[in-house]
Amino acid sequence: MTHITLIRHGQANTGARDEASYDRLSDLGHQQARWLGAHLRDTRAYYTRVYCGTLTRHIETAAGMELESVVQDPRLNEMEYFNLAEAMQDQHGLEIPTEREGFVDHMPKVFAAWAADEIANPPESWRDFETRTRSALTEIAAGDGPALVVTSGGLIAMAMGQAMGLDTTGTARIALAIMNSSLHRLHPIGGQLSPVLFNAVPHLEHPERHYAQTHL
Repeated sequence: MTHITLIRHGQANTGARDEASYDRLSDLGHQQARWLGAHLRDTRAYYTRVYCGTLTRHIETAAGMELESVVQDPRLNEMEYFNLAEAMQDQHGLEIPTEREGFVDHMPKVFAAWAADEIANPPESWRDFETRTRSALTEIAAGDGPALVVTSGGLIAMAMGQAMGLDTTGTARIALAIMNSSLHRLHPIGGQLSPVLFNAVPHLEHPERHYAQTHL
């Protein structure tokens, strides 16, 4: 097994209220990607393989980082949270928040209902999301050399939740904390992938860049 560094995409279109509109980087998201790419080059970060999902925000982040030979894998795509939230509103009367603070209560409720199969006709089941996350990362971990993976916060949260044995509430809390363009690392320990880095933004630590430490 080899270690995997997971990267959340740069800030997307925060004003969107549907999956298609959300799936593009904001101007700040492009800048976050450029800063992260420069940081990895300056620190001579070593990786032999690069992957990303097939969503526009993943591809734009990888391009802004100036990553080369990127393998696109749809298993690394985000869950469709907008569609899940709409289904929860229609089926259970759970209002969709309009600000980040509202998601602190909203996301755990959505995750719990989704995992319990209480959302009719979801875009995919919780178990399918679990399975594709695990299968993609297990396959990447079996390859040669350290890997870099550009993906989304929900998938990173699922990966961390699986590594730590978290329930849906714990996984939701992990997801809420993940910043745009943040770094996370899973390292093989005792034959299992274990988290050794979470939510690092070294490229945004300078005081002049603190404004770019965004969650949405």
